Amino acid sequence: MVSLNSYLILGAILFSIGAVGVFTQRNALIIYMCIELMLNAVNLTFIAFSRFLNSLDGHVFVFMIMTVAAAEAAVGLSIIISLFRNKPTINVDEINLSKG
Repeated sequence: MVSLNSYLILGAILFSIGAVGVFTQRNALIIYMCIELMLNAVNLTFIAFSRFLNSLDGHVFVFMIMTVAAAEAAVGLSIIISLFRNKPTINVDEINLSKG
């Protein structure tokens, strides 16, 4: 049986990889994928604690987070597509909406 510490370490590693990706990448799609990786790391931590404590509360939180993440996926990708249509780049350094 895998211990709680193993799940927490894996969740921390995944969250750290996502955070480093958000702060270092310039491509909007990669930043978006790193945010999703961070959400999944938090979900893994909730499930690990839920299993460790023999409670279903963590599962309920994960269900709510995944519901919000699905809505965020639709909205986030539509924003990225509309930005790409207005300016043919998804590099966040080159996108400036105040210039017109």
